[in-house]
Amino acid sequence: MNDLTITPIAYIENDFKEKFGVPRQSGRAPSVISKITFLPEYRSNDAVRGIEDFSHLWLIFDFSKCHRDGFTPLIRPPRLGGNEKVGVFASRSPFRPNNLGLSSVKLIKVDYQDKNAPVLYVSGADLIDKTPIFDIKPYLPFSDCHNDAKGGFADQKQNHHLNVIIPPQIASLLSEEKLQALKECLADDPRPSYHDDGRTYGMAYGNFNVKFDVKGDTLTVHSIEKSSN
Repeated sequence: MNDLTITPIAYIENDFKEKFGVPRQSGRAPSVISKITFLPEYRSNDAVRGIEDFSHLWLIFDFSKCHRDGFTPLIRPPRLGGNEKVGVFASRSPFRPNNLGLSSVKLIKVDYQDKNAPVLYVSGADLIDKTPIFDIKPYLPFSDCHNDAKGGFADQKQNHHLNVIIPPQIASLLSEEKLQALKECLADDPRPSYHDDGRTYGMAYGNFNVKFDVKGDTLTVHSIEKSSN
């Protein structure tokens, strides 16, 4: 078979400047707002005509920070502790043969006044800032939602959340919207599964560096400082 070349149609902008801290799945941090800007050749109001009739969208994107040579049939899902192996096609690992990702997001609005219009605003994305997007499709609840579906090993951790404590004097550095989004990301437990309780972790979030530790099921933020970048 011939190789197939695909090119991005858009890219996403949000507060996730690195992989660490990005929600593990779409919708886990619904307060996270992202902006989708089309590349010049795809900036057409006609291309998004009717899109506002849909509440949710599918994003097909590039795991751009996870490219590697060769095919690895087995991976270690973080939610299984980083030790147990499963097949790459039985997982959502970003380390895939073609590095394609699929994310379901909520459409907030379409901005037709932006200089790069049309621009899409979505919530709940699990993509890093500047991720290339290959395609956008409407989510269809009558065919895409399966109420009797099983989640395999992921079902074991679907309700796993940490209690997040951010002291008021630290929390005041962020707007209410960004503070809520940060809390949701931290509650999803961004640490690798082979973590050590008590260790201090750092997370880039927008123009800030966030430092926290976890003891038991409680995550405590110790500082939020302006990034030097």
